[in-house]
Amino acid sequence: MSEPTPRLPPGAPSSAPLGRVALHAVAAGLTPLIPVPFLDDYALYQVREQLVRSLLEERGLRASTQAVEALAGSSLGRTLGGRLASYLKGLMLLPVKKVFRKVFFVLWVKDCVDVASVSLHHGYLLHHALERGDLDALSLQGDKPAAVHAAIVAACAEVDARPINQALRRLFASSRVLMAEATRVFRNPGNVGPRTPEPGEGTEVKSLSERLLALLWEERGYFTTLETHYARHLTTPAPPPEMKAASGA
Repeated sequence: MSEPTPRLPPGAPSSAPLGRVALHAVAAGLTPLIPVPFLDDYALYQVREQLVRSLLEERGLRASTQAVEALAGSSLGRTLGGRLASYLKGLMLLPVKKVFRKVFFVLWVKDCVDVASVSLHHGYLLHHALERGDLDALSLQGDKPAAVHAAIVAACAEVDARPINQALRRLFASSRVLMAEATRVFRNPGNVGPRTPEPGEGTEVKSLSERLLALLWEERGYFTTLETHYARHLTTPAPPPEMKAASGA
């Protein structure tokens, strides 16, 4: 996977790590195009873990498999909407009607957006955590990766991601890769095996990641707020469920 060449608005800083975050978010967002149960989730986890390793290596850090999985959130499942889209992919042998095609494509785009959004937010905050010095060679060997990931998840839960998701929706809805894959599945519903990348697909992925990188700059106020939430949760981690129940929360 090659690095995208940032094409940002005037005044926007060029950042190789953020370029990787954008590239991997797009790659993660395309994993739902694999219409094979469990294989798409496996591909997603591979992309997430690859981004973690890439951001760590950028700072000369190496981590155990356990630490990488903790930072990547590899144990997280797909959203309800994503599960529904995956289920519908398994029904491709049913007669295909126009209304079904439309609903299916909308759900497929939503799945891509949900996955890309989570990957973008988590990747951005991991990059921020490394810039802050929250992780080093020693802390990567302990419980800090899990604490950092928990703070990332808590921070993301406190922001309204709809503006970002709407931008991502426009991005993926216009994707030639997604359109081509949807067309392939509907033209040959009996052949829903692993997809073969189309010629020039890498160029489009690079273009999508460049547009996403520009979005990071345009929405810098949003991401600055996200950083604030992350810092607060890392400093004051949420109490375990049993403590909340005892306090009447």
